[in-house]
Amino acid sequence: MKNQQNMMKQMQKMQKQMQKAQEELKEKTVEATSGGGAVKVTAAGDKRIVDIEIDEDVVDPEDVEMLQDLILAAMNEALKKVDELTEQDLGKFTKGLNIPGM
Repeated sequence: MKNQQNMMKQMQKMQKQMQKAQEELKEKTVEATSGGGAVKVTAAGDKRIVDIEIDEDVVDPEDVEMLQDLILAAMNEALKKVDELTEQDLGKFTKGLNIPGM
């Protein structure tokens, strides 16, 4: 019985630590670029795109498709970096556990 109580306390402590890490993750940002830095996307740790910077030299009305591709590439890279950051920050809580959605 005492062993179960200790395990419950440890689980509650781990849950609080994980919630804190998730909140801290929201405050972190990552940046990704494409086109040699012509497009820069900044994403928050909760997968919100918070900023996009586009070098005016790549804004060509005759080639909008290229600009769209550059934006997509930078956004996808930023979201990939958020996934890596999430794994780095929260992975320690789920290592060895097979929890769906984590």
